[in-house]
Amino acid sequence: MSGRRVAELLDLTDECAIVTGGGAGIGQAIAFRLAEAGASVVVTDIDSEAADRTVEQIKQNGGSGRAVVANAASVADAANVMQAATEAFGRLDVLVNNAGVFPHAPVFDVTEEMWDRVLNVNLKSVMFYSQAAARKMTESGWGGRIVNIASMEGLHPREDLAHYVTAKAGVVMLTKALALELAPHNILVNAVAPGGIMTAGAAAQQTAIKASGKSLREIYEKFMARLPLGRLGEPDDVAKVVLFLASPAVDYMTGSVVIVDGGFLLS
Repeated sequence: MSGRRVAELLDLTDECAIVTGGGAGIGQAIAFRLAEAGASVVVTDIDSEAADRTVEQIKQNGGSGRAVVANAASVADAANVMQAATEAFGRLDVLVNNAGVFPHAPVFDVTEEMWDRVLNVNLKSVMFYSQAAARKMTESGWGGRIVNIASMEGLHPREDLAHYVTAKAGVVMLTKALALELAPHNILVNAVAPGGIMTAGAAAQQTAIKASGKSLREIYEKFMARLPLGRLGEPDDVAKVVLFLASPAVDYMTGSVVIVDGGFLLS
């Protein structure tokens, strides 16, 4: 036997991880799992109170963290977040690009403002937060791991989300491009593509669907009929996979997209 023992493979002790959009939902679940594995977690969110609540829970459970108010779509904020992380914890090992928005709108109702916001928060953020993180990781000399939250809808179109699926398809390809260019610097870049996950954001989307006059019940039943596992996902279903991709268990895997959708795309 060679290499790390099983107990060490998910150990992030003494490492520093950044989670964008970590104030709630999937991002919060990811922050909790990384902290549980021993990482000091920098939680960024545009909502300062949400970021503070996540970090407070991490600390209550014996972990270490720091909340940073940041706009995922801001290139300047990306640089500031990396600086804050290294100043607070002395290093940067993991970046999780989780922040995202998905306003529900039929194609005829998508405005230029909506299009720009969705592309900026969901795709532009991945590029420039990854760029800023990679600079820090390269300077350190030991590399790091970047995990991007894509979506099954970046692999399969969905009605009334043309702007969102376009952004998430971009995340999939950007993940591969970053993986190719950053591999010589020992920076591994992978993505997770969640399916139907129950979050506050998902609930808000259901409200928007209902407001459009469509049958929420009919849409729900149609969606569930395509789920081989027979249930919607929980944020922690995604967080556990992110922990794997952010951990020492992954050292020969880059440019991959792990689908976490309950089998939806199989049907």
